[in-house]
Amino acid sequence: MAHVIHAKTLPADLNAPAFVGAWRTRALTVGAVFGVIGIILAFLANDHFQHLLRSWLLGFMITLGFSIGGMALLMVQYLSGGKWGLLVRRPLEAMSRSLPLAFLYFLPIGIFVKQLYLWAHYPDAESALKQGLISIAQAHAISYKKPMLNVTAFWVVSLICFVIWFLYIRTLNKWSLQRDQEVGLELPRDTSTNVPFWQKRFENLSGFGVVVYSITLTAGAIYWVMSLDPTWYSSVYGLQFLVGQGYGVLALVVLTLIGLSKGEPIRTILRTTEQHDLGKLCFAFVMLNMYLAFASFLIIWSGNLPEEIPWYLDRIRGNWGVIATLDFIFHWLLPFSMLLSRDLKRNQKRLATVCRLMIFARCWDMFWLIEPNFADARRNLHFSFGILEYAFIPTAMIAFWMAYYFTQLQKRPLVAVNDPHLAEILEPDHAHA
Repeated sequence: MAHVIHAKTLPADLNAPAFVGAWRTRALTVGAVFGVIGIILAFLANDHFQHLLRSWLLGFMITLGFSIGGMALLMVQYLSGGKWGLLVRRPLEAMSRSLPLAFLYFLPIGIFVKQLYLWAHYPDAESALKQGLISIAQAHAISYKKPMLNVTAFWVVSLICFVIWFLYIRTLNKWSLQRDQEVGLELPRDTSTNVPFWQKRFENLSGFGVVVYSITLTAGAIYWVMSLDPTWYSSVYGLQFLVGQGYGVLALVVLTLIGLSKGEPIRTILRTTEQHDLGKLCFAFVMLNMYLAFASFLIIWSGNLPEEIPWYLDRIRGNWGVIATLDFIFHWLLPFSMLLSRDLKRNQKRLATVCRLMIFARCWDMFWLIEPNFADARRNLHFSFGILEYAFIPTAMIAFWMAYYFTQLQKRPLVAVNDPHLAEILEPDHAHA
């Protein structure tokens, strides 16, 4: 006798479950505790303000990566299509709408730009060189790059990037709501009449948007991180940040969905099939991240040019080799090895563990990128209260960002009801076996 497979139905309430509010409260508590400890450590450090700014820059880059990375992955999903988009759309939209907080995090960096960046602190490179404050290589780089590396250009480029991102985020979120409002829950699920219109509209916006995002992210990465060392340049620097943001955002999305699946409506639509697909996508980003980082290192190592190798030597010598080795283990080796397992990607608890590791590894990698740029830290990893700020200030900033993210998550239904894949994703798992 044939067995009839009945499709699942969506619950009446598509809003975020009540426990998301508890997540928000927990995040605010963590942010407050870590923030207080970070401020105390700042006063205990020898150069408390300098280390506070450095750790603030780390927190800014991580939270900004979640915000605009969420926007970018949202556009990639609109271009690629697929059922997985129905699951990740609302979390990605909530991430993107957290950009105002990331902009507030940027303001101290822009205000105290002269305390962070050598080119801003010594705009007259020739005079600084005569006084022995900078090296010949630094003076040459600052003078040569002065048309780009100056405080005015820093502010102008930064503000242009944020304005562009705000416009794209506003448009993507606005259109998403407009599409859902065309079909209510009480109406038939056949949305074939408006699918081509919205699909084409989102594809047109996202296709150009991904290009614009890549350009603006590259500009931001150059000004905010790469220019910490004015002598360093890399043609793949922006691409590494782009992939790194996808790496972290995807891990956070999967972690969010696994948490939300403990309640409705995500419990109904998060099937093992799509969870496995998201795990495979995480694996793809791990491999791409690994490829870009190793390829960059291999090219510079094989070239062995005096103007290029100091950047890596600053991050390997003087006990930094330990940080670099752990970065390789956390960032690539462990996630790569664990995500090879098919069973792990289908097990929520184990997949959540890998995603937490990926987010931690992203923070660890940013620390390795930022701290050795400064004279007291390059080739000289040593314990100080200032170093401890990297553990507390960014954690507080990320926690406050998470609280804002959870707030945004509660503002919209978690399921896009006007999605052409909705009927398919409501089918039982074994219907596609």
